[in-house]
Amino acid sequence: MPLSSLRVFESAGRTGSFAAAAREVDLSPSAVSHAIRKLEETAGMQLFVRTTRSLELTREGRLLLEHVQRGFAEMQRGFQRALPETQVTPLRLHTAPTFATQWLMPRVAGFMQSHPGIALRFSADVNYATFDDDDHDIDVVYGPPTASRHEVIPLVVEELTPLCSPHLAARIAGVHDLYNCQLIQSEGQSVQWGGWFSANGLATPGDFALAFDRSSMAIAAAVDGLGVALESTLLAQRELASGVLVAPLMGRSTTVRYIGHYLVHPRALDPHGAAARFKRWLLAELIGSPGGPAPPEA
Repeated sequence: MPLSSLRVFESAGRTGSFAAAAREVDLSPSAVSHAIRKLEETAGMQLFVRTTRSLELTREGRLLLEHVQRGFAEMQRGFQRALPETQVTPLRLHTAPTFATQWLMPRVAGFMQSHPGIALRFSADVNYATFDDDDHDIDVVYGPPTASRHEVIPLVVEELTPLCSPHLAARIAGVHDLYNCQLIQSEGQSVQWGGWFSANGLATPGDFALAFDRSSMAIAAAVDGLGVALESTLLAQRELASGVLVAPLMGRSTTVRYIGHYLVHPRALDPHGAAARFKRWLLAELIGSPGGPAPPEA
């Protein structure tokens, strides 16, 4: 019996839905239905009871699902045990540059310690991974991706607020004090100073003497006391925690909130593989980040 058919059956039996199984194994619902029919013909038994509104396993289906799941788990353990002790599973990550340097890299040691059998391979740029050439396993992108056949998960609600050094913050008692400060523009941000001033009912100052195309550079400039950056508290979490940056107007001005980063991966993700384990770790880490996890999309 082909393993591919059993994989489709396991997914459909576990999720109780041909549509959900189709998303998980990266096939069309009709292809899933066809694979189940072929499996039933080969096995000589009915595995599902289909109605217009539900999909239920038969007694034979429940028994088979139990053994198939046990078999997949045993094969996974066998492959892991068969690997040489020095061999590790590569995980190819593609990320937005600032997310990688500001948020992810400070936490990589924790992931590697808890997942010693996974070797991380990083690449970072502003392009999105297509997964068509099999160069990447998972992607963290900035800004909502265009319509995609891949799984797209909003990560966290971010807050944009003025950030600066403690020395400069001593001169900022209210929003209007920003007009007397050097403002640092982050040109890569989807919401820039103009949007923040507008949200606070104020006119945007004129030209900016300092502008960067990477938020990481704007954050570094603010740490060095060069001015006030409008940045995400998620991306500046380490600097805020250490005290080298402060948010002088947090709670005294309108904070712009938005979902900035998204996790993208092919729908057919091995639930026991390195990419799925990284995904679970990433989402768990984000639970403790400012804003918490993003609300599920309607």
